[in-house]
Amino acid sequence: MRFTRFYYQVKPLLPRPLRLAVRGFFARRKRASHRAVWPINPGAAHAPMGWQGWPEGKEFALVLTHDVEGAEGLGKCGALADLETKLGFRSSFNFIPEGPYEVPKELRCKLKQRGFEVGVHDLHHDGKLYQSRKEFTRNSDRINGYLKEWGASGFRSGFMLNELEWLHDLNIAYDASTFDTDPFEPQPQGVRTIFPFWIPRPGAPLSSERNGYVELPYTLPQDSTMFLLLKERSPAIWKKKLDWIVESGGMALINVHPDYIAFDQKAKPTEYPVAFYSEFLQYVQEKYRGRYWNATAGQVASWFRASPQANPSGPGQEVPRRKPFQGKRAAVVLHSYFLTDPRPRREAEALAKEGFEIDVICLRDGPSEPTREIANGINIRRVPLRHHRGNKLNYFIEYGSFLFGAAALLAGRSFRKKYDLVHVHNMPDVLAFSAIVPKLLGAKVILDLHDPMPELMMSIYGLQEKSGFVRILKWLEKLSIGFADKVITPNIAFKELFVRRKCPADKIHIVMNSPKTEIFNPELYPAAKPEVAGPKKPFKLMYHGLLVDRHGLDTAIEAVDLLRSRIPTIEFHIFGRPTPYMEEMEQLIAKLGLKEIVIYHGPKTQKEIAQAIMQIDLGLIPNKRSAFTEINMPTRIFEYLAMGKPVVSPDTKGIRDYFDRKTMLFFEPGDRKDLANVILEAYSNPERLDEVLHLGMQVYEKHTWHVQNEHLLSVVQGLLTKT
Repeated sequence: MRFTRFYYQVKPLLPRPLRLAVRGFFARRKRASHRAVWPINPGAAHAPMGWQGWPEGKEFALVLTHDVEGAEGLGKCGALADLETKLGFRSSFNFIPEGPYEVPKELRCKLKQRGFEVGVHDLHHDGKLYQSRKEFTRNSDRINGYLKEWGASGFRSGFMLNELEWLHDLNIAYDASTFDTDPFEPQPQGVRTIFPFWIPRPGAPLSSERNGYVELPYTLPQDSTMFLLLKERSPAIWKKKLDWIVESGGMALINVHPDYIAFDQKAKPTEYPVAFYSEFLQYVQEKYRGRYWNATAGQVASWFRASPQANPSGPGQEVPRRKPFQGKRAAVVLHSYFLTDPRPRREAEALAKEGFEIDVICLRDGPSEPTREIANGINIRRVPLRHHRGNKLNYFIEYGSFLFGAAALLAGRSFRKKYDLVHVHNMPDVLAFSAIVPKLLGAKVILDLHDPMPELMMSIYGLQEKSGFVRILKWLEKLSIGFADKVITPNIAFKELFVRRKCPADKIHIVMNSPKTEIFNPELYPAAKPEVAGPKKPFKLMYHGLLVDRHGLDTAIEAVDLLRSRIPTIEFHIFGRPTPYMEEMEQLIAKLGLKEIVIYHGPKTQKEIAQAIMQIDLGLIPNKRSAFTEINMPTRIFEYLAMGKPVVSPDTKGIRDYFDRKTMLFFEPGDRKDLANVILEAYSNPERLDEVLHLGMQVYEKHTWHVQNEHLLSVVQGLLTKT
């Protein structure tokens, strides 16, 4: 904010064309790096809890607003109102009380008489309204005076600067100083929603008349951004964004400045043709006739406050709240590739959805990945290291390099913007110490123990529990858990293990690796064409995931070899990143003569995996028994069940904590004959298979991502509010 304050100090000295030229240059550069979140941020489409829709069953709300910035814009208000009236629309005009022009009472009254709304736009519109809390409190009395004099219920800050908690000083029904997504604004953090939401007054009783106000974010790009900064030559972006808002059932709120509209034939460099706005309104009218609710901002706020689904004071009604972590900042650190690592991405996106501004520090998967990127509103910074599996020394060198790199990045960023939370994902456990500087500055640290490192390394290298290397790993694990404020882990067996190693039970929480229902949902994918029943119908097995020895792919391949005479149409489909182990498996496939039966598809995205699961008959988790797999609960089990497909898994404690023989098809880990027998039973007894699937899906339904998401948010909420 320091640069913002400096800018508004010198702004009056800069000619307007120069300001627009400089802002346009930086905006066009910024646009390329924000394609994933502008003009559409997919995460903003989620309707509020309990949402029942717009009045009279309309599909979306259309709210037209206008900020009048100068005397020239004041003179165009009549023409703009005439245009909207002619096309059957009404809008809200926001005037600056103590700005570069005087607001005639006659104009305000005439607009109201015609069905338009009048609102207050800042005080001076000089970018200084929020420079100090004390000054804002003093200015609020004057703003309230104008609100009363004008009979206005709404407010919008200049330049979309905002301190939403301060606005409780104003006697307003609504504020419109935010946006769902707009990286071009001086305060670029969007609220990530295309719906109204409630800003409660802290400590005020619900029955109080001033117990809060409604926030109305603008959801269509501002005209100044579109036509003056980015030099768009048509309203195509408005139309595209509107279509998306309609699909999502949200609120299309636009801010059009009369100052920048050219009602004459020739537009100045600081104007755009009125035809752009007129074309957009006609598009709305013609394409969506009868499907929208065109209301002023004040009408939307009044309806939202009074409606049963959002009433903050009605008896028995749930109070719509602002996103609980709005304005909070979090860093996420992981020694892996963020976009393809489901757990860190799933959890980071969950926090971002609730208002966190998220910075991710992760590995870079080769030169094709950019060093910096924004994905779904999350800022990603990639360290130029790649993960290479090898001996123990290589692990130490790679982990150490990433630890120091991440710590340096976090330290540097912490002095520029304070973090409230640092979420560190193992491996390694000691990566938690990358957050030492943010923690010293007040941040809370969550250590996310995906896997217990000692057991995993024992499984990879065949180590004994009493070996020196394993003892060091346990010691580092204990130090890391002690450093963290909270620990989360994916299953019961892992938690029990960490508690046995002296982690306080109340410090560790379970957030399972449940798949995102936005991806693993059979309703999202076309069903496979039903195969003709009979001896030629393929019986398809599937494995997806990490291709390493402990996951027992060789056991599964050998089981398929045993079954090919019993199940002539058997097929086995394998998905995963190529590894040296997979090269060995391809040699085994060739040796057994299974090239026509066992098909390796390589790596696929999560959506592609979900689509592939739709085409199979049975999922396989062919893990061998080891110190790690004995206590692991593979995410793939839930992925198969989420898609309505049965699965065979090893009979181990980590899985037994959730499933029994009524809800899961178990085999003895590492036993190819037992695995073959279980697959044959599934093939031969479809009624029994359907019964196990049905009961297994009931287990999954108790542990969906929606449930786990609430667990995560509860942990974070408790941590940040702990005194």
